[in-house]
Amino acid sequence: MKRTHLPLNALRVFDAAARHLSFTRAADELAVTPAAVGQQIRALEDVLGVVLFRRTSKGLELTDEAVAGLDPLREGFLRFEESVQAMQAGQASSSYTIAVPREFYAQWLAPRLASFRALHPDVRFQLIADEEADFTEANLDVAIRLVEGPGELEGAQLAPGHKVAVAASEGGSDGWIAWPGFALPDGEEEKALLQVGNAGQALSSAIAGLGKALMPLPLVEGALADGSLVALGEVEECRRSYWLVAPRPQWRQKKVKALVDHLTAG
Repeated sequence: MKRTHLPLNALRVFDAAARHLSFTRAADELAVTPAAVGQQIRALEDVLGVVLFRRTSKGLELTDEAVAGLDPLREGFLRFEESVQAMQAGQASSSYTIAVPREFYAQWLAPRLASFRALHPDVRFQLIADEEADFTEANLDVAIRLVEGPGELEGAQLAPGHKVAVAASEGGSDGWIAWPGFALPDGEEEKALLQVGNAGQALSSAIAGLGKALMPLPLVEGALADGSLVALGEVEECRRSYWLVAPRPQWRQKKVKALVDHLTAG
């Protein structure tokens, strides 16, 4: 069934003017001019084909036609508010669905989610290992990706773009471990002794002594600190870093803002 086009803005103005019985006070409530209120009322009267207000010596009065429609109109606005609240209910949800690389979760994200949960004991997390998962299909709130920037999504950088060559502290091969995240130095790609598919495999391979690898600094800080790995040269800046990203509707949710603020604080 085709729905009748409703002049919602004019109806909202009518509701305010009817409550105040004053175009001036209605204008103050709506942050417009009294003239704009008058224009909306006249336009609504033209659409409806009825007169809504009469001017008397005591001020404005509602006509019988206006009174007849006022209660259903206000009930309708209340239903609109209930509808908006229902659609926004997810913003107050305590459940987060996060797509994140396994290795980044283990080395960086897990302790920060623990501290976030200490502040918000009711929160629950669902983790998806495929950081490239589709937001709609996987019902994601946010994703963490090793990229050069958020692209068309909204995003916040979780750590500076730094990389470092690492190898096992004892024994181990001096050949390169190649993975898709960072290109090896010129001429070294073809000499790689081991090809792996992701950062987690590269990290495990380096710790096991299978070779040296170029790694994002956040993934190896713990291993460098405990001596499992040693740095081969200085930390270098790079364009790729870990970003927390989401489409704008998710990004604007209160619960997502709270998580973003926590993960990017300090």
